Amino acid sequence: MNDRAVIFDLDGTLADTLEDIADNMNRVLAGKGFPTHEYDAYRFYVGNGLRNMVAECLPESARNDAMITACHDRMVAEYNRNYINKTRLYDGIPELLDALSSQRIKLALLSNKADLLTQKICGELLTKWKFEAVLGDNERFPRKPDPAAALFVSEQIGIAPANICYLGDSDVDMKTANAAGFYPVGAGWGFRPKEELAANGAKRIIDHPMDLLEMFSKE
Repeated sequence: MNDRAVIFDLDGTLADTLEDIADNMNRVLAGKGFPTHEYDAYRFYVGNGLRNMVAECLPESARNDAMITACHDRMVAEYNRNYINKTRLYDGIPELLDALSSQRIKLALLSNKADLLTQKICGELLTKWKFEAVLGDNERFPRKPDPAAALFVSEQIGIAPANICYLGDSDVDMKTANAAGFYPVGAGWGFRPKEELAANGAKRIIDHPMDLLEMFSKE
């Protein structure tokens, strides 16, 4: 078990961040006089980076570079102040992290959320556990599903891709895992439907975090 690792996505996998993301973006939209969106709509807006989410949230007629940039910058400011109001770990995640740690399975995190916010949320919610690497969206690597950042994390933690399980909740995560040579597992409790996970290469979809342990029980 010393040569195994699990790399996690953040939003919709480890943590339910949806309402904080939606609340902040809706404030930005309302401030510009644009329509806001229901929480469930944001399940399909997140996952491809903040700027892409901002563009998706804007009315089509307002999706010009200047407006996207203005709303993106406002969203960054809002979210940096209000990133942890409602965000919490999903039920079963603390127990899963405890169990994996006890089996000496290395833990890491790779997100398309901006690296600063990724680090801040992890600093609030995940300090109990040792994560060998935590990496969010940054200028050094292209965003998922490009596998470059995933392979960098593999190198950083010293575990070969074939011995890494990647747990995520979206098509982007499944594509990333497959491109990097990881074992892709879909988080059935996350933001996106199971059908999306299956269609994009999930080799297994689990309904509860602790179900992941079955993959290691016979190792």
